[in-house]
Amino acid sequence: MHLPKTAATLTALALLLTITACTGGADPDASPTAAGDARDLGPDASALLATFDISAPNTVGDLIEELQAQPLAERPKGLMASVRVDALLLSAGDSEVSLPLPTDEFHLSVAPYLDTTHECFYHSLTTCVGELGDTPLHVTITDDADGAVLVDMDVTTYNNGFFDVTLPPDRDITLTITDGEHIAEVPLGTRDDDPTCVTSIQLT
Repeated sequence: MHLPKTAATLTALALLLTITACTGGADPDASPTAAGDARDLGPDASALLATFDISAPNTVGDLIEELQAQPLAERPKGLMASVRVDALLLSAGDSEVSLPLPTDEFHLSVAPYLDTTHECFYHSLTTCVGELGDTPLHVTITDDADGAVLVDMDVTTYNNGFFDVTLPPDRDITLTITDGEHIAEVPLGTRDDDPTCVTSIQLT
């Protein structure tokens, strides 16, 4: 059944007050490098990725998708990849690279659940694991300001239990998820202080 929006808002706020990132190794105060287009990963990122036998793709978005889609058993051990609002932070050992993300996009990773979840704020592409891996869902996202439908599509979660959407920044949105039997509707945001990782959505 649909959750009342007021109740969902209170639940989301309560969870966000105690949420921490499910990422590690990267500096939470780090900012994107000033030089370099979002389509150029650069030699530092390419070298870091090469140590894990990962060929650097053309764009940061491609790299996010590649790491997100990796089966759990094939995740590169020792590589941390944290999705922030403005950058993808890569780190391994003492090496860290910050890759700027497009300023006109907000990258959101969502892992709905039925029974078990974990706390998360900034999505870690290499460590976060949701309950519902490889699960078909229908996702609808509307803009609260004018009711415009931003997303209306069938998705299948990656092996790690997440699905991704790219949204306009600086919006208040309503996200609805259903697996055909269970459903959830929650308010979210796409601002600088909003999470890139949402794991608090329980399908009921």
